[in-house]
Amino acid sequence: METLLATFFLFVLVPLVNPAPPLQQESLQFYEYDTDVSMGSLIQQDYEMQSRDIRKDGTNVSLDTSLMLQSDDSQLDVPPTKDTNLPTCLLCVCLSGSVYCEEIDIEAVPPLPKETAYLYARFNKIKRIAASDFADITTLRRIDFSGNRIEEIEDGAFSKLLLLEELSLAENRLVKLPVLPPKLTTFNANQNRIKSRGIKANAFKKLTNLAYLYLGHNALESVPLNLPESLRILHLQYNNITTITDDTFCKSNNTRYIRTRMDEIRMEGNPIVLAKHVNAFSCLRMLPVGTYY
Repeated sequence: METLLATFFLFVLVPLVNPAPPLQQESLQFYEYDTDVSMGSLIQQDYEMQSRDIRKDGTNVSLDTSLMLQSDDSQLDVPPTKDTNLPTCLLCVCLSGSVYCEEIDIEAVPPLPKETAYLYARFNKIKRIAASDFADITTLRRIDFSGNRIEEIEDGAFSKLLLLEELSLAENRLVKLPVLPPKLTTFNANQNRIKSRGIKANAFKKLTNLAYLYLGHNALESVPLNLPESLRILHLQYNNITTITDDTFCKSNNTRYIRTRMDEIRMEGNPIVLAKHVNAFSCLRMLPVGTYY
């Protein structure tokens, strides 16, 4: 009888004192899984915050690969690579039709996925843009090459980009402008080395959607000709502009003409006294910013 009671306490009561936690392992696994998902979400949110205007209608199969590489513990101790021979979506970040290639020291435009709509390649070492760089990428809507070393843009480099709306070539080494695509709304070429002879007479005439034109901190001797009626903001500050004609902004043969869309013209930092050219501003709703005496 005593033996039976001892056996009962050993197999029945002892498990009650120290029960095995069958849910503990499941909870631990759930916690680890949840952490991985959260990490992936944070990575995705980080890039979404950097570019809130990313369109959601694009699809990129490289997203899962990019998140997997960043969340894989085996990759944490590997230093960042500078190998520019890697596939673009490993060298850069591809996300929802956008390609981020910023500050990775590339010297040329990398091959892009065909569905690319937004390219951000700022602060690299790109020196030249070739016509072949965008020959097959007709979906591009925005390109940003700010802060590179671009000296040359091959003829026709942007000719097939019929959907391109925004183009930034700021902070480069250009001395002339390329032929620009027809649907541009914003063009930024601030802080280059562009002279007036580097801009063709009709460079902007057919850009009927162009609203924002930034050409500040260059070497222009005159205001570009044939500015489109759509223009709202024009920045020409800190150039070498010395003259303005009555037809620069207005129409000398039409005293009733008013440039209704122009909201801002900046011309400070140029060696010109604007008060000597009053008739050049008669069609504007606001006087240009600059020196008047």
